[in-house]
Amino acid sequence: MNFVGQALAGFLTGVLASMGLGGGFVLVVWLTLFMNIDQRTAQGINVLFFLPIAFTALILHLKNDLINKQLVKQLLFGGVVGAAVGTFGAQIVANELLRKLFAVFLLAFGLREIFSAEGGFSKGKTF
Repeated sequence: MNFVGQALAGFLTGVLASMGLGGGFVLVVWLTLFMNIDQRTAQGINVLFFLPIAFTALILHLKNDLINKQLVKQLLFGGVVGAAVGTFGAQIVANELLRKLFAVFLLAFGLREIFSAEGGFSKGKTF
């Protein structure tokens, strides 16, 4: 893949991640499907890619008062513990099973978004 393609993929995932729209899943899909990188390595790259983007987005969201700090305090401990458990769990699970679990996760959330009461086809919206 050429530099322009990689830069475009990085730009797209950065925009989506900074908006809280799941740029990480786009990067993991890009790396595994188009770059032929194994799932675990793609997830590690995703975390390293996400850190500076998250930091930048955090500063801007704090500046614009878009963060509910009380909710963050309530969720943070569980999120950190979950990240540790998930990281160790990913080392135990075979790479092929990890890819399939990731695909099922994406499919489930995609279907939820399409058919949920908040939007999608349930309210007659089209793409």
